[in-house]
Amino acid sequence: MTPHVLPRDEHPVSRRMLSENALKVLYRLDQAGFEAYLVGGCVRDSLLGFMPKDFDVATSATPEQVRQLFRNARVIGRRFRIVHVRFGREIIEVTTFRGTPGEEHDDNLARQSDAGLLLRDNVWGSVDEDAIRRDFTVNALYYSISDFSIHDWTGGLEDLEARRLRLIGDPEVRYREDPVRMLRAVRFAAKLDFSIDAATGDPIHELAPLLLQIPPARLFEEVLKLFLSGHAVSTWRILQHYGLFAMLFPGTEESLEELDWAAPMIEQALANTDTRIRADKPVTPAFLYAALLWPAVAVTTRTLEADMPPVPALQQATQQVVSRQLQHTSIPKRFSLPMREIWDLQARLPRRRGKRAFTTLQHPRFRAAYDFLLLREAAGELAPGLGEWWTRFQDLGDEAQRDMVQQLQHGPHQEDESDEPLASDAQRPTGKSRRRRAPRRRRRTPSSDSN
Repeated sequence: MTPHVLPRDEHPVSRRMLSENALKVLYRLDQAGFEAYLVGGCVRDSLLGFMPKDFDVATSATPEQVRQLFRNARVIGRRFRIVHVRFGREIIEVTTFRGTPGEEHDDNLARQSDAGLLLRDNVWGSVDEDAIRRDFTVNALYYSISDFSIHDWTGGLEDLEARRLRLIGDPEVRYREDPVRMLRAVRFAAKLDFSIDAATGDPIHELAPLLLQIPPARLFEEVLKLFLSGHAVSTWRILQHYGLFAMLFPGTEESLEELDWAAPMIEQALANTDTRIRADKPVTPAFLYAALLWPAVAVTTRTLEADMPPVPALQQATQQVVSRQLQHTSIPKRFSLPMREIWDLQARLPRRRGKRAFTTLQHPRFRAAYDFLLLREAAGELAPGLGEWWTRFQDLGDEAQRDMVQQLQHGPHQEDESDEPLASDAQRPTGKSRRRRAPRRRRRTPSSDSN
């Protein structure tokens, strides 16, 4: 197979745009007699005029040969064996050219499930074989360190010019090999503002349930890539279009039909996330998941309130929704616990009489819960007012805050201001306190010389 080659003077990719550590890896492989290329998103983004962030290297060297060349290298993975070469906090990912599995390769090298899912793919090949094993044509562009040219075996340069995302090979076969490719198609289309080729997009509607085969831990990582890339709103819309969101968040998808505020709330939460990422501000998956799952919590809570008070209903709904979600995407405890606290505080925020407002204000998750409250009001789930009260309350001094709370004492006693204790409140003993018995004195034994 003959590639389309762009010589150095016909493309804009410069070594000044590339990571020094990636260049070190490329040069050492080249000097050791191996073929070495930059490949994937770093080449694609450089050609589009973006500054690349992650650098992947493809080489003819096997993982063991790469590890021998770099003391700071580590071979990882069983399904796909790759090498991580670490330079401080930067990791350069190095993969060996992959080939096409044949009958001569045993299950230790290549294996597929009966449904076509790739379980192991460690057959080595040539660079042109490697190109057709990659997912999308625009990700199969190779930058050669030997002469700084770009090699294209799959028509990626033409698709890049047309701003088109096209899968390499038979889309149905490729999706069955790895259903996560459907999510990658959505992510790249949203990130690059590319159209998805019809042949690439059409099978997704039917094959979306294949994502249920993927381990929840891997799908959690994919969700973060989808929604924390700075293009969450467009990603959400494309996921909805292809029926993929329901495979990731089934409870939320069902609630969209019942709650007219659910979709606006999610879109606003995702828009806020995009704004923070573009402003280089921190974003936590705990808040993201809190927003994505809240409609399902609200619907379940409403159902349970027919048989129990609101607060226990909320807590039981939280448990049910999270348990169901964990079957689709895992949620590590470092995120699930803060997420639950944000939800629990939604029941506390209306309770402002006495010392409750001051106690809630000191809660570690107050700010996130307050932002969440504003999100609910903006979407129309709640009538405006409570968010404005908390906005003013935060900015006042102690005396003015006490005045605001005092005014509530003389206002109408709303239902959500009731004195019904929350399950998360500290439980205090009731009834008469028992009198503590004085410690019993030890009797002294008279000494033998006493009178």
